[in-house]
Amino acid sequence: MEEQKTITSLQNPLVKKVLQLQEKSRIRKKLGLFIIEGQKELELALKRGIELETVLICEDLRDSALQIEKVSHQLIIISKLIYEKLAYRKTTEGIIAIAKVKTHALENLKFQRNNPLVLVAEAPEKPGNIGALLRTADAANLDAVLIANPKSDIYNPNIIRSSVGCVFTQQIGLGSTEEIISFLKDKKLKIYCAALSASDNYINIDYTQATAIVVGTESTGLSDTWLENADKNIIIPMQGEIDSMNVSVSAAILIFEAKRQRGF
Repeated sequence: MEEQKTITSLQNPLVKKVLQLQEKSRIRKKLGLFIIEGQKELELALKRGIELETVLICEDLRDSALQIEKVSHQLIIISKLIYEKLAYRKTTEGIIAIAKVKTHALENLKFQRNNPLVLVAEAPEKPGNIGALLRTADAANLDAVLIANPKSDIYNPNIIRSSVGCVFTQQIGLGSTEEIISFLKDKKLKIYCAALSASDNYINIDYTQATAIVVGTESTGLSDTWLENADKNIIIPMQGEIDSMNVSVSAAILIFEAKRQRGF
């Protein structure tokens, strides 16, 4: 490990770099780097093989339980003033890391089961919804989460934060709608699309075979391409006056029905 350094100035180039990586997707893509904040998130990232470039630690707030020196090429001590400037939250144990992005190509996905259960989300935009979908996927131990026509950078700090680090625990594949449909058909997964019209009650579907549950945005739903390629369109019956729920809530209902049928 390189000699330990200390930063006390807000004008330090590394401080400015961290702020840019937090705020600008363009910079994250250009540099192939992103920010991880918090001990729990960092531990999950390391467990899944995320490579760190630099770790910034505020000694006044640090939890000594995480022996980060063993996994970083560069460890830098920062003042509490700098930490408060950089941190999204006050309860992240004084640790912020610069990490290297991983590729999320569909061809890199590996299924360990013969009947994988996969969640597909088309064009999700809100980081909070994406984070909630990833948390649900982790809770259900899904085989993969696929994002079609992504509108948000998966390494957006708001997604990492709202997923509580589950962005690192899941196999994530990114691609166009057409690419993901082709991938699912090649892997012989049944495609069940959440839709409002021409749909079967979700409880009447057999999810015990290799299955992809597909959800769209709350505002526009799924594109016609998905509905035309679905094995079945499925619906969660509503008893009130509105015709849709939050996408992460809908996905959770469908996923855990599938898990129930599989005996969890």
